[in-house]
Amino acid sequence: MKTSKYEIDMCNGSIMDKLISFALPLMLSGILQLMFNAVDLIVVGRFSGSQALAAVGSTSALINLFTNLFIGISLGTNVLAARFFASDRAKEVSETVHTAITFALISGVVMVFVGFFFSRLALEIMGTPEDVIDQSVLYMRIYFMGMPFFMTYNYGAAVLRAVGDTKRPLFFLIIAGTLNAVLNMILVIVFDMGVAGVAIATVVSQMVSCILVLRCLYRSEGSYQFRFSKMMLKGYYLKQIFQVGIPAGLQSTVISFSNVLLQSSVNLFGASAMAGYTAANNILGFLYASINSVSQACMSFTSQNYGVGKYKRMDKVLIDCIILTVCIGLTLGCGAYLLGPEILKIYTKDPEVIQYGMDILSYTTVTYFLCGLMDLFPGAMRGMGHSAVPMVLSIIGTVGTRIVWIFGIFPHYHSLNFLFVSYPASWIISIILQVICFYFVRKKVQKGTAKL
Repeated sequence: MKTSKYEIDMCNGSIMDKLISFALPLMLSGILQLMFNAVDLIVVGRFSGSQALAAVGSTSALINLFTNLFIGISLGTNVLAARFFASDRAKEVSETVHTAITFALISGVVMVFVGFFFSRLALEIMGTPEDVIDQSVLYMRIYFMGMPFFMTYNYGAAVLRAVGDTKRPLFFLIIAGTLNAVLNMILVIVFDMGVAGVAIATVVSQMVSCILVLRCLYRSEGSYQFRFSKMMLKGYYLKQIFQVGIPAGLQSTVISFSNVLLQSSVNLFGASAMAGYTAANNILGFLYASINSVSQACMSFTSQNYGVGKYKRMDKVLIDCIILTVCIGLTLGCGAYLLGPEILKIYTKDPEVIQYGMDILSYTTVTYFLCGLMDLFPGAMRGMGHSAVPMVLSIIGTVGTRIVWIFGIFPHYHSLNFLFVSYPASWIISIILQVICFYFVRKKVQKGTAKL
């Protein structure tokens, strides 16, 4: 089954060392991606001002809202390809890969038009201030021009993760991200292009990462080799990809919607609060990238072992992933809180912005391991082909709690500090619901009645 030094045998041998070998490059990829995104914010904040920083930052929740459905579907690609790969079904792996890449390109083109025609309307609905909205619209319209590249890279990387290869996507990210950072400095500092320069740099780097991942798949000698001549949209595979991916995507989309509501509430406090939220949210992104790598590992390992019927090994995978999540989340979360003021100074010198940022970090960093546990159990269930019920429970636990908080409690305690207590509260409720759901799904799998 293993045909490349980059692949990992997830179904045999020790587990913890392989989980770390899988998750570490993925973690570094996420952290590097955010570091390059942080360069965007730092460059535009330092050289184009707080308004430009607020303009770029205020679009992140909205961009995620538009794109998370399609990115979630890529998880279905990962699960299906991993299952076929583990059971040596080469034809099915190949057809899954070509169907997924074709869908990625089509969805990316659709997102170009969505971003161009609906950016201003969506930003107006969010209550983006007049002094920021024009720059925000410009950034979003240029950013969405890179969606075909962005989608194709993510689906291609999902295929590589399915076979245990997280190292080469890391190399691709280093190349593309370095180019992004260099272009940022040239376009913003030298040519004074502001938010447009940041957006253009992002699009170019996405194009490079797309080319690199397609080249990698093209040159592969395994069953996941890609050929343009074999591109297809087969309903048989799309249906199975959608069964896992659409619930995951909807979950991410709805959670992003709750973040849009949070962004709208933050907007009420003005540009300084928006800038503080942007910087703090970027720091939280580093934490999420770290613990999400363990969730991705859990899903891939579970999917392969489910495909070959090694159910007890799936349980060992989950236990090891819980240990990794708590250790990583607590270590990085406490570090982010203690070093928060110094880290925020990297983004801005404005003391008011820094204070707003710390108001947010005070309630979200030390408790961040809860967010990792919240995602871990749905990841394990998706690996077993169950995605719909975890989606519903995540929406109830996370989004429901935040909506009640924003519209029912926040108006009576109009404070940024109090607003972000909703984060750990929603994580705890979601964990309880997901653990109960996992118990019944695992019991069903043991009886051999679970289906993809």
